Amino acid sequence: MDELFKSYHKVFRIKYHFVFVIKYRKDLFLQKKYTETFKTICEEMQKRYTMNLETIGFDEDYVHFLLQSVPKYSPSQLFRIVKSITARKLFEQYPELKKDLWGGEFWRDCGYVSTVGEGINAEIIRNYIKNQGRKNSQLALMDFF
Repeated sequence: MDELFKSYHKVFRIKYHFVFVIKYRKDLFLQKKYTETFKTICEEMQKRYTMNLETIGFDEDYVHFLLQSVPKYSPSQLFRIVKSITARKLFEQYPELKKDLWGGEFWRDCGYVSTVGEGINAEIIRNYIKNQGRKNSQLALMDFF
C-alpha cells in the first residue's frame, strides 16, 4: 500500500525492508500462536507510532517485513522500536519462551534494513518477502492492507 503520510507542511512516503532473526535460530515461527501474536503486536504498534507494516513474511526462525514510516524516526530507531516491543510483548504473553531462549533475549543482535524505492522496487521486495524462505506452502504471510 503506497500511503502518503502528511504533516503540516510535508508529504512523504518512506519504506524499509527489515529482517529480524530469532536468537539461536530457534524455529518458533513454525507455531501459529507466535506469528498471530506478532501480527497483533505490530497492529498495536502502528497505532502508537506513525508506521504502516505493509507485508510480513515469516520463516521458521526469522521475519521479513516491509514497513512504511515518517522521517521522524531513523531506520535504526524503527529497528530498535520494533525489535524491543515485539520481544517484550512476546515474553509477556509466553513466559516459557525465556527457557527456550536461554538468557531471555528474543532477537539476535544482527538484522537487516534497507530502503525501498517507489514503483517496481517496492513490488520486487514485496514479492521477495512473499516467496522467500520455506516452501510456499509453508510460508506464513500477512498483508496489512
